[in-house]
Amino acid sequence: MKNLCILRLSAIGDVCHAVAMVQRIRRQWPETGITWVIGKVEHQLVGDLPGVTFVVFDKKQGRQAYTQLNRQLANQTFDALLVMQVALRANLAARQIRARRKIGFDWQRSKELHWLFTNQRIQPQQHAHVLDGFMAFADAIGVPAEAQVQWDIPIELADRLWADEQAASLGNFVIISPTASKAERNWLPERYAQVAEYLHNQGKKVVLCGGPAKLDRQVADAIQAHTSVIHTDYVGKTSLKQMLALIAQAELVIAPDTGPAHMATAVGTAVIGLYAHSNPRRTGPYLDQHRVVSVYDQQVVSQKGKSWQQLPWGTRVKGQDLMAAISVEMVLDKVNEWLSGG
Repeated sequence: MKNLCILRLSAIGDVCHAVAMVQRIRRQWPETGITWVIGKVEHQLVGDLPGVTFVVFDKKQGRQAYTQLNRQLANQTFDALLVMQVALRANLAARQIRARRKIGFDWQRSKELHWLFTNQRIQPQQHAHVLDGFMAFADAIGVPAEAQVQWDIPIELADRLWADEQAASLGNFVIISPTASKAERNWLPERYAQVAEYLHNQGKKVVLCGGPAKLDRQVADAIQAHTSVIHTDYVGKTSLKQMLALIAQAELVIAPDTGPAHMATAVGTAVIGLYAHSNPRRTGPYLDQHRVVSVYDQQVVSQKGKSWQQLPWGTRVKGQDLMAAISVEMVLDKVNEWLSGG
């Protein structure tokens, strides 16, 4: 293909998954021009990916965002558009992009009228991780498969030097990134505090990371109200690139279903993921499924009356208190496995 357009607007974790597919295309088809339509925040993390032209879609602009997208790509017709998001916002964005082939998800994963905006579908997959689902788009256009998944998200020298400076003063450190975008996915602050104290007693410095949102600040403050062992609080004080560089220096990240967990995977840092609402086999840290602490299986049976194998792939459960079913002991078991090299 001469030119290819990728549509994946959000969120941070999913964009990390998409990077792996984009890098596969770049390596296998180096002569193909790649344009990526992406969200404004997500662009801050991957917008310097070499060999890719980015078009930023700012959802806060409302209808104007679609008009601007249409105007920016008015003179281009792509050989293929990979519509890698089923949200209606993404589907409407796909309508603004001219392409001979508009490839979307298979029928099982298609929702919010996704099928109306595409003329071809990827092959259906059973129980596939989100990243593997994205790789199916590369399969659909004939990109050769690779033996290993690679991310290679660029980190500027200034951000590396900043992270090096932090790491030099921290020594061996673990990051707790405690806040997901939805409060119901967050674990209890007092339990994070207990895990932090355990790690401190094992000789590890513990730091907090997170974004600038009000919820991130509230959760970080609540954790520190229960313990005095947090060495440094970086919540809301770093750019996404600085956070990525710092995560790359850490020994371990502990997080719920949130972007920094997948950022850690992208830079090769171990992750202990905490899950209750979604199936970690689908959305968990791609290389650290063996370190996931999950009560999803029990919760889905309790709410749906069936096991996850009997339900549509991607079924979520709801409830404000589901994460409370994850005990401190369950997390410390995984911490101890990690400490012992597991």
